[in-house]
Amino acid sequence: MTPGVYVMGNEPATGKSAVALGVRQLLARRTARLGVFRPVVGDPGHDPLVDLLRADEAFPYEASIGVTYDAVRADPERALEEIVARYRALAAQCDGVLVVGTDYAGVGTAGELEFNGRVALNLGLPALVVVSGHDRDAEEVRDAVHVALTAVRGAGCEIVGVVANRVRAELLDAVTVGGDVPVYALPEIDLLMAPTVGQVAAACDGEVIAGDADLLGREALHLTVAAMTLPNLIERIEDGAVLITPGDRAEVLLAALFAHASKELPSPAGVVLTGGLKPSDAFLRPLEGFPTMLPVVLTDHDTFDTATLAGAREGVIARDTPRKITKALAVFEEYVDGEDLLSRVDVARSDAVTPLMFEYELLDRARAAKKHIVLPEGGDERVLRAAEILLRRRVVELTLLGAEDEVRGAASRLGVDLWGAHILDPRDEALRERFAAEYTARRQHKGMVMDAARDIVTDVSYFGTLMVALGMADGMVSGATHTTAETIRPAFEVVKTKPGAGIVSSVFFMCLADQVLVYGDCAVNPNPTAEQLADIAISSASTAAQFGIDPRIAMLSYSTGKSGSGAEVERVRTATELVRERAPELSVEGPIQYDAAVDAGVARTKLPGSQVAGRATVFIFPDLNTGNNTYKAVQRSANAVAVGPVLQGLNQPVNDLSRGATVHDIVNTVAITAIQAAAA
Repeated sequence: MTPGVYVMGNEPATGKSAVALGVRQLLARRTARLGVFRPVVGDPGHDPLVDLLRADEAFPYEASIGVTYDAVRADPERALEEIVARYRALAAQCDGVLVVGTDYAGVGTAGELEFNGRVALNLGLPALVVVSGHDRDAEEVRDAVHVALTAVRGAGCEIVGVVANRVRAELLDAVTVGGDVPVYALPEIDLLMAPTVGQVAAACDGEVIAGDADLLGREALHLTVAAMTLPNLIERIEDGAVLITPGDRAEVLLAALFAHASKELPSPAGVVLTGGLKPSDAFLRPLEGFPTMLPVVLTDHDTFDTATLAGAREGVIARDTPRKITKALAVFEEYVDGEDLLSRVDVARSDAVTPLMFEYELLDRARAAKKHIVLPEGGDERVLRAAEILLRRRVVELTLLGAEDEVRGAASRLGVDLWGAHILDPRDEALRERFAAEYTARRQHKGMVMDAARDIVTDVSYFGTLMVALGMADGMVSGATHTTAETIRPAFEVVKTKPGAGIVSSVFFMCLADQVLVYGDCAVNPNPTAEQLADIAISSASTAAQFGIDPRIAMLSYSTGKSGSGAEVERVRTATELVRERAPELSVEGPIQYDAAVDAGVARTKLPGSQVAGRATVFIFPDLNTGNNTYKAVQRSANAVAVGPVLQGLNQPVNDLSRGATVHDIVNTVAITAIQAAAA
């Protein structure tokens, strides 16, 4: 996966833009093609932070944008899918990606930190969390760090560090102590949070009536209500101050211009004239003779309202604020150990694998494999919709079986585009004769003759399987409208098992919230013998490894270790010993109960010292009844995504679908089949 980091704030106004800018500079030192991505934005056509961070124009602007806040509010799950898809598209073109989380502008502030954690988890990125130290003492900052860590970890996300930003200078050392995650403390810098004069003008609905446009980008470091007499005011003007005064106070405007032009006095940043009282043109025109003219803004609001509106406007770091950019980078470099943070980003690869991560990894690998898959049930609505997804995303080359006018007619009624698909009719005479001859030759030892074979091969499951056997396709996926027996019987007869594989079995990939487990056999063999259980375990471990899951095999039983006895326990115990004999390189434990296989605490009690107990990834059930019920219970009760059944032990990949399969299930199973074909 493309390396990167997800920068998220724990609340509004943490100053995460400054942190993101510093992280971007760090990553750019090591990354030739660095992508910038924002999962959620207000305006997909213009996001100030994307504008700030995007330095590589090789990627189009829209590639850096996920979804809008409206999309998240309307359908969070669909929005998350779109975020992952758009991120993956960008990451595929990059050597590294910097992702910056939401602005607390509409996802739902109460749960927004957890939402960011969930997004980071699904993108497979570690988090750098930014908390605010503004107006907080050391204990309050430490509490904010603790709350943020708890929330983000609760989402299952890995954390590489916390930045306590906007901390009072005297508290920097006090907030960085303790904990298992480094806390970097950055001081409060007025410049970074100050709005520009232009932003102040916008906040109070003002109109610029005079002054140099270039100076609108200057930071308003102070807001001063100018109600004093001129001598007192001159003494209180500060560098970078915006003076707010009624529009009929001409002397205040002149004092500001005088201070701006003077080399001896602090230079104000601008003047806001209130009450809609605009000075006459006769007064303003001579001011244009100044070498530089500070901006003069006119607003209809009164002085109190203007000061309130302007005071509520915090600034942002943007591309047109070079002073802020320079300062932010300098502060980050001074207070953050860049090499330490980079090393943590590099090595803190998330062990969690979410369903979305697993699914997108499948699609990416299948796309790279460039395989040809046949779908026998070409008239089924789910198959047609899945085919459209697979074709549009260029995951595989596809052949659909059925009469072409019927298949295309069904697609047209559904509004499905099958551009690029091959459609074959199993009643095609030439293919029927060829396949009948092939089937007869392969089944001659069973008394097969051509007349019978001609009828058999028009069955779509047999037709598709023969396409695979003859090299016309690399794999087949069926079962949306056919039983498991109807799908796999042709494979037993035509494709047959791999050398050394004693049995054809199946696994389900159980995609939990933050990991993927392998369950076998939950679909094919009702009551396997000890020898067959061992074969299922070895095949399942191979399948797990093929899909990036480190196989640690739990041979399940109602007893753990030597605590129980009986025929069923002994069968599992024998199977475990056979696995150790046949594949000594595999980690296997059995007999073992499910709780001891997954719970480290139970494992320490029941099987102390086991390398598998408490951390199993491959679960072998003693019979089909147990396996099938368990996978469905976990699927429904734990809201897990069950991908499969995936058949194993065949010479060439043929996979079965549940008749309740969704479009997503079909897409995933086709991708798995393509990956299996690449490894065959």
